[in-house]
Amino acid sequence: MKTLIRLFFKTLRVILGPIMLLWERLSRPQGVQRPAAAQAEVDLACRPLALYEFQTCPFCIKVRQEMRRLSLNIERRDAQEEGPHRTALVAGGGRAMVPCLRIEDGAGKIEWLYESTAIIDYLRGRFAAH
Repeated sequence: MKTLIRLFFKTLRVILGPIMLLWERLSRPQGVQRPAAAQAEVDLACRPLALYEFQTCPFCIKVRQEMRRLSLNIERRDAQEEGPHRTALVAGGGRAMVPCLRIEDGAGKIEWLYESTAIIDYLRGRFAAH
C-alpha cells in the first residue's frame, strides 16, 4: 500500500511539476529595487541563510516567489533526492520536510525554520525594510 501511495504521488509530481514550474516562471514578481550599497548589505546578510527545497513543491515555490519579491540572494539546496543536502536537512532540522530555511547567526548557532508562512514572515520581518 505504501508503495502504491508513493507511486501515485510520484506520478502526480511528474505530470504537474512542469506545469507548476511554468506557472512560477510566468508569474515572477518584480523584485524590490535598492541602491547598490543597500543591495550589497542585504546580499551579505543573506549569506548565512540557505533554503532547503524541492523544485516542484508548491510551498517552496511560494517562498521562492517571496525571495524574488524581496530581491534576496539566498542559497537554494535541493533536498528531494538522497544526497548531502537531504542528509544535512535531516541531521540538522530533524526531518526531511520542505521548505526549510537554515539560519546561522554570527555566533555559529543554527536555527531550522520550517513552514512556508513562517519563513516568509521571517524574511519580510528581516528584509522588507531594507
